[in-house]
This record gives sequence, structure tokens and C-alpha cells, in this order.
Amino acid sequence: MARRVGEVCTMSEWSVTEPRKLTFDECVSDLHVRLVNGTVNVVGTDEGSARLEISEIEGPPLVVTQQDGILTVAYEDLPWKGFLKWLDRKGWRRSAVVSLAVPAGTRVEVGVVGAAAVISGIQGPSVVKGVTGDTTLVGLSGPVRADTVSGSLEAQDVTGDLRFNSVSGDLTVVEGSGPSVRADSVSGSMIVDLDPDGPTDVRLTSVSGEIAIRLPYPADAEVEANTASGSVSNAFDGLRVHGQWGAHKITGRLGAGTGNLRATTVSGSIALLRRPAGEDGHDEPWDTPPGSPGAAATPASGPQDDSGDNSVSGPGDDPTSVPADGTTDKKVL
Repeated sequence: MARRVGEVCTMSEWSVTEPRKLTFDECVSDLHVRLVNGTVNVVGTDEGSARLEISEIEGPPLVVTQQDGILTVAYEDLPWKGFLKWLDRKGWRRSAVVSLAVPAGTRVEVGVVGAAAVISGIQGPSVVKGVTGDTTLVGLSGPVRADTVSGSLEAQDVTGDLRFNSVSGDLTVVEGSGPSVRADSVSGSMIVDLDPDGPTDVRLTSVSGEIAIRLPYPADAEVEANTASGSVSNAFDGLRVHGQWGAHKITGRLGAGTGNLRATTVSGSIALLRRPAGEDGHDEPWDTPPGSPGAAATPASGPQDDSGDNSVSGPGDDPTSVPADGTTDKKVL
């Protein structure tokens, strides 16, 4: 909820040391939360006011301030700047469970150290920083930026731009329909299920993490997927698998090629899966990691010609192939 021109907001502050509920009737356009251990839940509503409930708290007090449209719930010694480098040897002694309901258009910043974060129904921009805490995003329509050290991110029904950077955290996207998904990780795995309403720009990069991408059928994208030493799986007849011995590449155009898909790993596996047209498929989970038992397609591990055939064979191995119709038996979560 944006402030009206000329509107003046006074500052209010609370030091919370025990469970408490607070209601904020005016001037909430930005929300800042910084938490160590415990849980933070943020939900967007159609109401003009914001509500806060701290149901559990242990350790130093949480300081709640409201000024100039910004509502902040944080520890005094936990600044936003340099958040991912913050270290407190006594941090294990503090914990809180915080729930907030804010106007859907609120700009949200959440930082967690060892805490779980759940954000849903927000239409404004959202920024998440996590050290070891995992984050869940549901039904966000504004742009999202998430940076973690080892915390994982799960995003469901996110329709805005999604940016994710992590050292070892995993990324899971379910029914992603935003215009772009950008993700970088060193060792975290990436499982991305796309159901876009229009052209989508997807760029995924990992050093050793596995990448699995499920596209709708029919798909519409220019595709280039590369791995230096990992295996590849491809469920689309229109794409070509290249590579001999170590390096493998999947390239080609699906449909008119208005979207863009780029995936790169050094030693991780890459799998391109296909969503059955108009159906969710069978009962098996679709997000089986590439190369593991029960995966939808057999990874390519030997020499590959450029004939467009998706089957691959190596010395001493039986030839393997993707089913002729390119379908998978995976199901969306």
C-alpha cells in the first residue's frame, strides 16, 4: 500500500521479549524481517492494515519498528548489509516464530539464519537472503531475488521474474510461469518445472549440481544445454544430442523458438523432460534426479553422433534410447 503524497508517518517502536500480537493500521508499504532460528511466515492480503504475531521467542528481544511506511521486525545486532556473512557464536540461543499479514502490494525483504521462511500471496518485489534456512515461495506475482549460502528455495506458482544464487542450496520450481528464471549454484541441484503463459527466458548454471527441466508440450524455445563431464537425458525428438566421451550438448528449436533455455554444468547431469499434453501423466514423481534409479530417461554417457537420434551407446554398454513419442511418466508436484 503506497503512501499518499504529503502523508506523514510517525515512528513507533516495540521491544518484544514474549509472545505478542500487534496491528498496524497505516503506512505499511515495505516489510523488513531478519530472524535467527525459528520460522517466519509472510502472507499478502487484500486488507489495508498489517498484522504481526510473535507466537514464540527465546533469547534477545525482537525490535519492531514502524516508520515512513517501513515495518521492520529484526534483532538489533543483525543488519541487512553483509547479512550473508553474519556470524554469532551465541546465535543458537535465540529463536522466534513470527507471522505477518501485510497488503499484497508490499515490498518484502526477509533474511534468515537457520530459520525457515514462507512467503505467499505477495504482488510486490520480494528479496530473500538465507544462510542455512530454507525458503518456500507460493503464489508470488512480483519479481523475486533469493541469495543463500546453503539454504534451499522452493517456488510454486511464481509468475514474476525469479533470480536465485546459492553456494550449495537446491532450487525447486513447480509450475513456474514467470517471464524469466535465472539461477546460479556451485553444488546445489536445480529442478525446474515450467508452465509459462508466454515466452520464457531460462538460464541455469551450476558447477557440480544436477539440473532437471520439464517443459510443456508443445514447447516453444531455443534450447542449448551443456555439461563438460556429466550425463544428459532428452525427451524431445526435435532436439539433437551432441558430444563424445566427456562433454555433451543438447541443442535445437522447439516450436517457433520464441523462448530461450540455457543450462550449463561442469560435472552435473542435465535432463530435459516433457510434460504430457493436457495431462499430468502417471503416479510416479517427475522430479527424480537425473541419473538416479527411476529417472524418466536414460542419461547419455557414451559417444553420440549428430544424426538427431536421441539414443546413445558406449563401448561395452547396451544402446539406450528415449521412447519414440518423447513422453515421460513424470508428474508435477
